Amino acid sequence: MKPAARLLSPPGGGGALGVRGAASTQQGQRAMTATTFDILGIGNAILDVQARAEDAFLAAQGMVKGSMALIDTDRAEAIYAAMGPGIESSGGSAGNTCAVAATLGARVAYLGKVAEDTLGQAFAHDIRAAGVTFPTAPLSGGAPTARCLILVTPDGQRTMNTYLGACVTFGEDDLDEAMIASAAVTYMEGYLFDPPAAQAAFRRAAAVAHQAGRQVSLSLSDPFCVGRHRDAFRALVARQVDILFANEDEIISLYEADSFETAMQAVRQEVGLAALTRSEKGSVIIAGDQTIEIAAEPTKVVDTTGAGDAYAAGFLAALTKGHALAECGRWGSVAAAECISHFGARPQADLKALVGAK
Repeated sequence: MKPAARLLSPPGGGGALGVRGAASTQQGQRAMTATTFDILGIGNAILDVQARAEDAFLAAQGMVKGSMALIDTDRAEAIYAAMGPGIESSGGSAGNTCAVAATLGARVAYLGKVAEDTLGQAFAHDIRAAGVTFPTAPLSGGAPTARCLILVTPDGQRTMNTYLGACVTFGEDDLDEAMIASAAVTYMEGYLFDPPAAQAAFRRAAAVAHQAGRQVSLSLSDPFCVGRHRDAFRALVARQVDILFANEDEIISLYEADSFETAMQAVRQEVGLAALTRSEKGSVIIAGDQTIEIAAEPTKVVDTTGAGDAYAAGFLAALTKGHALAECGRWGSVAAAECISHFGARPQADLKALVGAK
């Protein structure tokens, strides 16, 4: 087990932007220079295609409702042809988090691989237009830009079918180590664990961040993804993660626990700070001996796509501004509620006004 994170109270008190263990504390004291970015996200750079669908359509296509499945080119083309009219936008879990955090005033950068094609150009333009720095060079002459075909059922649940394309080539050479070292928090999405080269990139990025005295955050992304890579996730969480984001199903899957309460106790022993979301039950923040319950913001559920991404964005934007943990959870809940109140993963309301940010 790694040493417990040392939590540093930011201005105003009650917050927690930690430095890991005694060894990392020494590194942090040596390298705690001013940050250029509040959040640097690393993830699958994906063009999202969202369309409404009935449960019968999912059943006919052999899809597991609420899950994310990896698909090949032929399957992607078949589903796309069968889907109804859709909305296309730059996406990917960490990409969504970065875009939402930028709307909340955070200084944000993003690393992810697109191809040198029309969809890749559209992705780059869209995420930069959202206020996010995006320096990763596109892939030339290889697989096309990734896309995720998202079916949203009448109850707001989203079922995702992802063709990874150029994403699978993301590796250590795509890391901007100077940028990582200058970011207060490096945020990594669990979906990127599927391509093998990306796991090595994650470990390297975490090492670079910690050498600079910075924080490392991980989103577990999907219980099926956790199931595919449980041992690798467990090792990363125990050794290199400071801030963990997961929903109830994901954290139970990670620890193969028999209940949410059991999973909470397990994560308390391994991570300095965990934010665990529970849909309409709100969220629970675990920090050392603290357990902080955050109520869900009332809203009408239209589309749950990106809810967890928005929660992480709100939480990290507040955390890097020095807010108390309860306030970080409130920002996360407000961002998630706005996200699920409409079709699509990007904000349609003024999030800064909704959270009361100055």
